[in-house]
Amino acid sequence: MRVCILYGGDSAGNSNLRKLADDMSKGISSSGQHIVELIDMNLEQGRRVSSFDYIAIITQARGFFSKEVPPVVSTFLKSAGTISGKRCSCFISKNCLRKQKVLQSLMKTMEDEGMYLKLSDILKNADMAYAVGKRLHVERN
Repeated sequence: MRVCILYGGDSAGNSNLRKLADDMSKGISSSGQHIVELIDMNLEQGRRVSSFDYIAIITQARGFFSKEVPPVVSTFLKSAGTISGKRCSCFISKNCLRKQKVLQSLMKTMEDEGMYLKLSDILKNADMAYAVGKRLHVERN
């Protein structure tokens, strides 16, 4: 299966989000039967992700006290091609005070685009991202 991990925050090249995406990718790939591609939403605006079977999004809050996700997420998804009905999951990094509100905001952004949300979680560290990737069910059910 083709899996896409979208990651991005308020600025391009966020190394923490990249590390989480890398480790999640390793976890997903550990079964040996999935092709995983990482896409930085800040650097690849307008990229089509319609051809992927499963989409995971990793982002963070706009600030420590914020409950909003960066606007790059909705901007990227609006120009990502046909993603309505795509199976997906969403994750935020643990970098803010209102983690649940940020996660709800991300879920709403994805559901507004018609994505079929299967899992959401708060990633505490790279080891957790690997473990979540390893147990993520990206196969069609």
